[in-house]
Amino acid sequence: MEQEYIVLLFYKFADIKDPKGFADIHRVKATELGLKGRLLVGEEGINGTLEGLRTATDAYKEFMKLDPLFSDMKIKESVGTGKSFPKLKIKVRDEIVTLGAGRFNVAEETATELSPRELEEWYENDKDFVVLDLRNDFEIKSGKFDRTIDPGLIHFRDLPEKLDSMKDLKNKKVVTVCTGGIRCEKATCLLKREGFTDVYQLKDGIHTYMEQYPGKHFKGTLFVFDDRMTTDVVPTPTKEVIGTCFFCNTQTENYCSDDSVRPSRKILVCASCYEDKKQQLRANVK
Repeated sequence: MEQEYIVLLFYKFADIKDPKGFADIHRVKATELGLKGRLLVGEEGINGTLEGLRTATDAYKEFMKLDPLFSDMKIKESVGTGKSFPKLKIKVRDEIVTLGAGRFNVAEETATELSPRELEEWYENDKDFVVLDLRNDFEIKSGKFDRTIDPGLIHFRDLPEKLDSMKDLKNKKVVTVCTGGIRCEKATCLLKREGFTDVYQLKDGIHTYMEQYPGKHFKGTLFVFDDRMTTDVVPTPTKEVIGTCFFCNTQTENYCSDDSVRPSRKILVCASCYEDKKQQLRANVK
């Protein structure tokens, strides 16, 4: 029988009094279950992506539910490979997602959530809105929503300096989106402070929308920060490929690391160009 690997994606903003102690407990449990991936822990909450056999990920989910702080946390799943992560990393950080704009009371300051069903209804009813994608610019190249505005973020922490270029959105109906929801939950606190008057966030992120509405108004595939690089979340027979090769513009969803520049960057490259350019892409690897 073929072994089934599952990738878990989860986060929650919550008040953790002892981040180091929490991290230590979860390091022991994840190691015991043979999980790999990364978990960031801070006073503001947790942010994790872990992979393991189905039996192990189910056990970890049950373990997480024993903690009253996280018993109601949404844990998303997608199909793994068994090789999505090289090892387990659990670290304590000041921010579980780095924006660098100070502290927020996320529970009170974040924007109104819009469920995937509500967003789909907005599309179907041709409601007047735009989608502000808060992922890094290279993530957007392989998949995005209809009506997407790309603010050109190289890193999420670039958002504060991009606000001036988004002034025309302050009085528009704006739906923010990101992979699992964590970036939107924090970023909309900042947007509201800066005068965005009609801003929403997609509940549980693009991942959950794709799970419920595959092949609909999110076109392409979803970039993920592990060795899979992308996931369709669920099988999507009618999926539209929107990514194009960095070198020849052929349609592709294959990412690679371009190490010919520093810092290294992720680019989309078709199989033919990768074979032709792979020495160039690795030129500065030490």
